[in-house]
Amino acid sequence: MPGSTFNYLSRTVKAIKQFPPMNSKLRSHFPLVTQSNWLVRRALLAAVVFFVMAMPLRAFVIIPVWDSSITTDTNAAEIENTINMAIQYYETRFADPITVSIQFEEMSSGLGESQYVYYQISYSQFLNALQTDATTTNDALALANLPSGPNEPVTGGTIINVHTANLEALGFTGYDSGLPGGIEGYVKLNTSIMNLSRTNISRSKYDLLATAEHEMDEVLAFESKLPDTTDGPCPQDLFRYDSTGARTFTTDGDDAYFSLDSTNLLVQFNQESDGDYGDWWSKGGPHTPRVQDAFATAGATPNPNVELIGLDVIGFDLLPPPQPGIVNITLSGKNLVVDGTNGLVTGVYHLLTSTNLTLPASQWASVATNALMSNGNFTFTATNAVKAGNASAFYVLQLQ
Repeated sequence: MPGSTFNYLSRTVKAIKQFPPMNSKLRSHFPLVTQSNWLVRRALLAAVVFFVMAMPLRAFVIIPVWDSSITTDTNAAEIENTINMAIQYYETRFADPITVSIQFEEMSSGLGESQYVYYQISYSQFLNALQTDATTTNDALALANLPSGPNEPVTGGTIINVHTANLEALGFTGYDSGLPGGIEGYVKLNTSIMNLSRTNISRSKYDLLATAEHEMDEVLAFESKLPDTTDGPCPQDLFRYDSTGARTFTTDGDDAYFSLDSTNLLVQFNQESDGDYGDWWSKGGPHTPRVQDAFATAGATPNPNVELIGLDVIGFDLLPPPQPGIVNITLSGKNLVVDGTNGLVTGVYHLLTSTNLTLPASQWASVATNALMSNGNFTFTATNAVKAGNASAFYVLQLQ
């Protein structure tokens, strides 16, 4: 295994299958919204109950297949529960009517690793499928900056390398992974150096939830074809730009960013050779820990954010987060207790307050924070919420 034990690995097995793209000869996914606000209460002493908004039917299913290395672990229940929460998060956020089977295993070195299969198809086929599949403002912005015609804009070739799950999300049929048991890929995890849940966090260990999500992203779609520049790009490579807004497909210079339009640089790509070039930059200086970091940060608990945009624009159908329902609001002395349901599992919510409803959310004060870790039910307790002299107060739930 190359690289340090802190590196997310995904290059151990990347089987390529070739499929007839156009003929019988065998040849071989604008404003970017990152948070949501929901009004909880208009007056401090009013009895208010909000009901859950009906959400679109979710058809995206990930089936976990548990290897014996996990089922025989003394912490099997905790490990499986955390991975299932990661799965539930993705099933909630994407609407693609597909079923993806992923086998989860333990390993004894590194941090995380994924294995999967991809096919080569023509760029024009892929682009046509993206256009048909477009459902979000992210998709519209991305497509506006992709050229039509047979040649992809990265190397000028006519083919692109696409994972089987990504092909299924775009509506392609006949692209079987060929892996045993019909699985789409493997995710391997070194749980011995991980925090198995977010209940008790050791600052010297790494987050199982984020690591599982990182590797699942790669089974689904994420990868750069770098350092190979001769065999066509991967979908993620279509959105690589340098700081001047020019397309880049190189491992040199440490100047590569994920962007939908060449102008808004959303996150920097990793350029270290001991990490994956499709991951985010996270080595050599301060940074915001993210799920797709090439090198994980001990003690951090990142949740998917820009990763959702990445999956969205290469073929997966991103849904808005579920709108929570408030089922009970009570006062306990000076404390305000808010109970609700239908929250986003693993989502981090903030309860904000203000005495002026017209102020922007950025000027509201946070009085409580809660990460939903087991199901969509939640309770916020805002201590000393009742302030003398306030005729009314307003509360908003904000999803981080």
